[in-house]
Amino acid sequence: MVVCRAAGGDLVDRHDVSASGSLAVLKAGVVPSFLSPQFFSEHLQESHLPIEHSLLHLPIMATKIKLIPNLNFKRSGTKSYVHMMRKYRFKPTKPGPYTLSSTLQQTGRPYTDKAVGGRAHIRQVMRKTTSASGEVGEVPAEDVQNDSEYLATVGIGTPAQNLKLDFDTGSADLWVWSTKLPSTILSENKTHAVFNPSDSSTFKTQEGESWQISYGDGSSASGSVGTDDVNIGGLVVKNQAVELAEKMSTAFAQGEGDGLLGLAFSNINTVQPKSVKTPVENMILQDDIPKSAELFTAKLDTWRDTDEESFYTFGYIDQDLVTAAGEDISYTPIDNSQGFWLFNSTSAMVNGQTINRSGNTAIADTGTTLALVDDETCEAIYGAIEGAYYDEEVQGYIYPSSTSSDNLPVVSFAVGDKQFVVQKEDLAYTEAKTGYVYGGIQSRGSMDMDILGDTFLKSIYAVFDVGNLRFGAVQREELRQSLAQ
Repeated sequence: MVVCRAAGGDLVDRHDVSASGSLAVLKAGVVPSFLSPQFFSEHLQESHLPIEHSLLHLPIMATKIKLIPNLNFKRSGTKSYVHMMRKYRFKPTKPGPYTLSSTLQQTGRPYTDKAVGGRAHIRQVMRKTTSASGEVGEVPAEDVQNDSEYLATVGIGTPAQNLKLDFDTGSADLWVWSTKLPSTILSENKTHAVFNPSDSSTFKTQEGESWQISYGDGSSASGSVGTDDVNIGGLVVKNQAVELAEKMSTAFAQGEGDGLLGLAFSNINTVQPKSVKTPVENMILQDDIPKSAELFTAKLDTWRDTDEESFYTFGYIDQDLVTAAGEDISYTPIDNSQGFWLFNSTSAMVNGQTINRSGNTAIADTGTTLALVDDETCEAIYGAIEGAYYDEEVQGYIYPSSTSSDNLPVVSFAVGDKQFVVQKEDLAYTEAKTGYVYGGIQSRGSMDMDILGDTFLKSIYAVFDVGNLRFGAVQREELRQSLAQ
């Protein structure tokens, strides 16, 4: 992997790099500007190298970011499904309490609620039907999963202010809690780290720019925009747009995270009047970051594996994981025209039986817990599990929690031309009701593409190659399947 420019200006590649443990060092080179002084000094000390070797033994983009498990995260299959309905705005094709409906709205006169003609638009609204009364109403904030299972520390500003953010390949906004939020919200949520732009010497306000994220359930967050240095595990992205939260609904305030770092593409960024580039898009524009380092990777582990660590890397691939897999990374081109990490996934397999899905595509989304696929594939999966059925009350497929690993099907999905197996321990997401678990794979409803969230991604080592617009995967093998809930 090309890592930086040597003193003479030539690119230095992996043949000029020696590695010891997780620390990679140059045989000859200079400090690239994308590495922060703090990152350099910390890793130099870890390497036990004399200080006079600082230019000759440089830690190269060793930007492994360990994810912090959110100990307050409470799993709920239904809430996670409703979260995905809200995020992707799809209509369920299976019955249940929650649905998405379209309403015709007209713009009111300023400072009044009265609609005026000529400005009508269709708005999608989430609704909940109460089982007891049959009444249809709004979806309460507590009915939606508004928290994140994993968080990562990111430094913003000079000096860096550390915030715990949700890394999300299905979104394209970098927004944070800020001191511009109302004092009532800040006083009620004192556990959050809050970014103060006044304390950063490198922050610049972007006049006339604003952002807003809103969902069909009425939840929203919005605010102003500035630019600042963003330190992602030692890799510094200069002049990155940072969206400061100034307003926030209850749903957004519920989570443990201090904001979100979107790793999708700027097509779906919400900044107005013009969208801004995401950190990874800006990263690859920096002159001192070579082509082969224009990527990031994700290793997500199940919460049951307490001895494993989840992490992201930026700028390099963890070769130890690839070597342990015993096979090369399998790449497939992506189509980012819709802003997502979208690739072909034209088949699935259940116990060796192929399900042909001609023209089917899928999104790799680290910001969602479940995997959503077409109804035919769902029925094939749960039809292979004794006692499994679709439960309208919890709006999802469930199966007996007593089901042993041997009695669970082998399920795989294609990434390009290659099949990747979902670990059996991730076929169950969490307890649904007494004696049953909520399946980790559910119906995608009216969407014409799969959403392969953490249920799938935990089974692979994922490579998001921004520079080459491709998605890579290596199958990860678990020697022991833990089915405990």
